[in-house]
Order: sequence, then structure tokens, then C-alpha cells
Amino acid sequence: MWPGAPTVLLVGLILAQSTQTQDCRQAPPGTPEPQPPPSAGTPPAADVFTTQDGARIRVDVVATNLEVPWSMAFAPDGRLFVTERPGRVRILDLAATTSQLALTLEDTFTQGEAGALGLALDPDFGASRLVYVFYTARSGGSVVNRLVRYREVGGRLAERVVLLDDVPASTIHDGGRIRFGPDGLLYVSTGDASSQQLSQNLGSLAGKILRLNRDGTSARGNPFGSPVYTYGHRNPQGFDWHPATRQLWASEHGPTGNDEINLIRQGANYGWPSIQGAAATAGMETPVAFFDPAIAPSGASFYRGRVVPQFENNLFVATLRGEHLLRLRLDAAGARIVAQERLMDQRYGRIRDVVMGPDGLLYFCTNNRDGRGIPETADDQIARLAPG
Repeated sequence: MWPGAPTVLLVGLILAQSTQTQDCRQAPPGTPEPQPPPSAGTPPAADVFTTQDGARIRVDVVATNLEVPWSMAFAPDGRLFVTERPGRVRILDLAATTSQLALTLEDTFTQGEAGALGLALDPDFGASRLVYVFYTARSGGSVVNRLVRYREVGGRLAERVVLLDDVPASTIHDGGRIRFGPDGLLYVSTGDASSQQLSQNLGSLAGKILRLNRDGTSARGNPFGSPVYTYGHRNPQGFDWHPATRQLWASEHGPTGNDEINLIRQGANYGWPSIQGAAATAGMETPVAFFDPAIAPSGASFYRGRVVPQFENNLFVATLRGEHLLRLRLDAAGARIVAQERLMDQRYGRIRDVVMGPDGLLYFCTNNRDGRGIPETADDQIARLAPG
């Protein structure tokens, strides 16, 4: 056990706290403004909330006492793999209500926003048992971000292989999300590592979205003959592919506001630090939506289930400063946001990641113990959204 690590408690009872309001942040032309929030005289029930389009949802807390969980990924057998930023990977069996410490990263650098970040399971995990982790490591007298691969054996991660090393790192803006795309390739988001100029430098891996083969090599067809897939990013921390169109969408932190939702196109330049928000210039992408004041968007996932029909093909984004789960409803073509909604606003604190479970439900984790939140006794938590 990691020294001082909390005992993770998995719970079977429902501990529901939620409310519902709507997003009224600034947006670029063409992005719809959400409707005003409901009046104070008609609040939703304490244990459930009702969405704008009538879905009744309850919040079930399934695990407590984690320490800054950053990324979550479900295995085909239903176990939930979770990184904790101080340098751990846990495996939670929600059905059996058990938690197992699978890995301790002894060389993790954990100051500021750095630490154990992204996690992804191989698309063939059922056969290969391969697990990928992106973390900030001490390296000599400096720090780097590093992509490593392990094999899960009996609930432990072993057979370590470093796939990508020396990605610029800092105490802020490390990006860190990793995820396999529908093409079977591994995508990695990196921040500018507090050096803005690196985002526009195609010779640097900072401020980019990378596309890699499963062995860490540059994917064939990448636009610059390197791992770089897109550039000009500040600190992207969430992305996922539309279930129908397979178009890649991403969330990104702005400097002081101007947080972004972007459609990701191969080879495109997303403008940082030259432009932000609604600003436009030739050869640089303007976001589909932006938010000012800041909401600090992090993990993002499309809903692919059938349990909540109203959520079909909606994009959900965890927000840290915003302290809500942002729901984005798209048009039939999956190319334009037609409605925004803030779920569980100010009820669970800072939300870091949101993923789909094999049961067709959404799961999210809080980050109230990251030094910027106000933790309660049970924090940090993992919870799911289920029909109410």
C-alpha cells in the first residue's frame, strides 16, 4: 500500500445529490445560448434531477475516499481502472465492491497539475491485458511526461515498457488524456507545459494531439511525419469520437476564460497562443464553442448507451472550475451544438473525468482533493448517472 494512501470504499447504496440548471456562458456566433435556469420556487427533488428534455436521473455514488482520480477506463469484464494523480493505478470491482492497488509509479512528479494522468486499455484487452498510462516523471534534474505500457496479471500491472518519453512537462498544462480511436490508434493530448511557443513548434510534442501506433511509434499517415496529429493547443484534457460520424471532439482549457470545445481535424492548427475564443485568422481553427468565465473543461465522452434515450450521441464534459457536468446536444449531422445544459451544478465540486460504463450508464469522478477544491469527508468520489 502506498504510504498514507486512503482506503477506497466502494458503496452499494445510493447517495444521491444533484440539481439541474443551464449554461449561460458566452459562445461564438452560431452556438445557441441555453435557456435561463428554472425559478428557485421549483427546484428538482433532492435525490434526482430532471433534464431540459424530461429525463429523470439519479446519482449513485459507487466509490469514495480516492485521492485525486484523474482517468477512468472500464475493462470488458466490468472492472474499472483508475489513475490517482499521486502515482497509483487502482482496479475497482464495482459489483464485488472491492478495490485493488494495481501499480505504484515510484518516479511520479506530483507538484501542481502533474502526476499520474491518462489511462487507456488496449482495444484487445480481453486477450492482450495491455494497459497504457501517461504520467509526469522525474528524470535526472528535470521532469518529463511519459507514455508507458503494462500488462495486467492477476490484478497487478507488470512488464513495463516505455513507449514515448521526454514529452515536455511542467507543474501546469500537461494535457494528459489518452484514448484509443475507432481506427485502433492511440491518441494523446499534451499541454504547452507553460511554454506557449511550443504549441506552434512542430518539432515539439507539447501543445499537441498525438496519434500513435500501439507500440508508441508514429502512426502511418500522420500529417507531419511525426507523432503530431494537430497543434496549437494550450491544455486539452478531454476528447472522444462521435458515435455515428466518428468525428473527433475535444475540450481545452483557455488562459482566463475562453475554454474551448473543438472539432479536431488532422493537420489543423488550433491557434494557441495566437488566437483564442471567437478570434479568427487564416490557417487557424476557431472553436465550435467557448466559455467565459472559465469552466475548466476536462474529460469528455459521448453517450453510446440506450438506457437513457435522451442522451443518445450527446457529448458530456467534466468541468473543474465550473463544478458541473456539461451536456452538449448536437444536431442530427453531429456537426453543430444545438443546446447546452449544466448537470449537478455546484453539487459535487470539481469533476475531472466522465466515461461510459458497460452497463450503458455514465460515470464521473471528482477532484476535490487536488489542492483547488473543498473536499468533504468522502472525497474523492466516483458516481454514476442512472434513470431516476
